[in-house]
Amino acid sequence: MTELSHFINGENVAGTSGRFDDVFNPATGEVQYKCPMASAAETTAAIESAAAAQLAWGATNPQKRARVMMAMVHLMNRDMDKLAEALSREHGKTIPDAKGDLQRGLEVIEYCIAAPQMLKGEFTDSAGPGIDMYSMRQPLGVVASIMPFNFPAMMPLWHVGPALACGNAVVLKPSERDPSVPLMLAELFVEAGLPKGVFQVVNGDKEAVDTLLDSDTIQGVSFVGSTPIAQYIYSRATANGKRAQCFGGAKNHMIVMPDADLDQAADALVGAGFGAAGERCMAISVAVPVGEETADALIEKLIPRVEKLKVGPYTAGDDVDMGPVVTGAAKERILGLINSGVEQGAKLVVDNRDFSLQGYEDGFFVGPHLFDNVTPEMDIYKQEIFGPVLSTVRAGSYEEALKLAMDHEYGNGTAIFTRDGDTARDFASRVNIGMVGINVPIPVPLAYHTFGGWKKSMFGDLNQHGPDSFKFYTRTKTVTARWPSGIKEGGEFNFKAMD
Repeated sequence: MTELSHFINGENVAGTSGRFDDVFNPATGEVQYKCPMASAAETTAAIESAAAAQLAWGATNPQKRARVMMAMVHLMNRDMDKLAEALSREHGKTIPDAKGDLQRGLEVIEYCIAAPQMLKGEFTDSAGPGIDMYSMRQPLGVVASIMPFNFPAMMPLWHVGPALACGNAVVLKPSERDPSVPLMLAELFVEAGLPKGVFQVVNGDKEAVDTLLDSDTIQGVSFVGSTPIAQYIYSRATANGKRAQCFGGAKNHMIVMPDADLDQAADALVGAGFGAAGERCMAISVAVPVGEETADALIEKLIPRVEKLKVGPYTAGDDVDMGPVVTGAAKERILGLINSGVEQGAKLVVDNRDFSLQGYEDGFFVGPHLFDNVTPEMDIYKQEIFGPVLSTVRAGSYEEALKLAMDHEYGNGTAIFTRDGDTARDFASRVNIGMVGINVPIPVPLAYHTFGGWKKSMFGDLNQHGPDSFKFYTRTKTVTARWPSGIKEGGEFNFKAMD
């Protein structure tokens, strides 16, 4: 059985703890790798070597750091097929979906090429007699990124890219479910010119995470995952004096108004609800048609679309709509919630609880499911299912639909489908959710805007990528300078070009 490694000081390093976790092929259910779980001592050693490497990297001028990002863009495009295949093999998502995962991460690396512009400070001439004032944005030092399984390329790149561009060293703890792509990205960063030690990858579990959270050297922590773990990491990190941004769960509603194009809405719901087998924090998991006539017509359009979705392994071709979920435990949890929905009175209009794929009976496949007549008291409404399940909650009015989204404890994303501009503007203005789509089902902002939810979907003050990321990964220093007047001779005015 192949053993994976950590990535320390620019090299793949074998684990020494003696503890391993299984990395499955979700399509077959077979264990394909053993992933080492780092001890506290191994994690501490990685932190210390990152700290040693950060000093020179933080002193490197921003344009040279940006050149590493430029090279990384080239290398990721060069290796796109290889990276996508590795991602699909461990996560289970289709190849087109895996490439989308990589592409959205790549876009943030492209944005980081603008680091010199983003890191400019401010200057005030003659703030007082002979006094100038200016501010500088300086790196935090060593930061930690603790990332989820569902986007093993995109999520690390969203955090690692800005952190590195700002001059920090990063210790990444990827998901132990699919760690190969993060290890491959670490190798590419070194090939792109990143000094060895500036980017470390430590595979592990709670022992490694707690070591990162308790380390005096780690100055900032970013996390993406479930809300209970986000709360835990945010509380422990901030209690230890660290800057933290922790992104949790979601329950994203899509309001369908009576005037909406229902074919467009149905297509959007199927793509947003079942893409990547629903394992996306921005997946639409709740459809809210307004009015009984709208609801009946929408369900009528959804049923055939959901029933014809093609489920299979990534090796079956690009026409596969969705693959397996990531683990057997995830499959059992999803099916348990589906059964609870039936028991609590929801109408399961597309039922694939007995789904089995010939030749892949041991894989972690879950067929697509569609519920109608779901109510807010049901577990399938309250909990994040993180699987291929779309729930329909019927609303009698626009205000009732808006209240459903606003009253839910999660506030990551939401959408409204309507032809009426006044309704759309009212919804965008009033809804207490961080990302809003208007006739766009998954409103994930592009790299130069910021990504983040509200309520129990996000803990911290600054969001992912965009300008917020450069604020999060730097601290501001303000200098007040006074120079004696009259010393003007002997100046050197030749401007030396940058090496």
